[in-house]
Amino acid sequence: MAVKSNKIKSNKIRNSARGKDCTLRLIGVCNFDSETTVLAHVGYDGGMATKCGDNMAVFACSDCHTEIDKAGREEYAADKLRAIEETQQDHIDSNLLRFG
Repeated sequence: MAVKSNKIKSNKIRNSARGKDCTLRLIGVCNFDSETTVLAHVGYDGGMATKCGDNMAVFACSDCHTEIDKAGREEYAADKLRAIEETQQDHIDSNLLRFG
């Protein structure tokens, strides 16, 4: 049986994506248009039509977001990991994500 977790949900984190550069930057896909950037969830917690917490999300332009939504979970894994690191660092620098 899976352990149920309390997912982080934050309007401040979700809204922080506005105007940010895409952290996914998928080669041949990214439009590099910060006006289309949204917070895109990339975690594995949940099934179809359920999202992971806002802490497992990246800044994604509209084209990268569309691409990861239609791709399989394992596709772009290295890009997602890099983007999570960059996005979380932005959240830390903005005091939206804190530890200890």
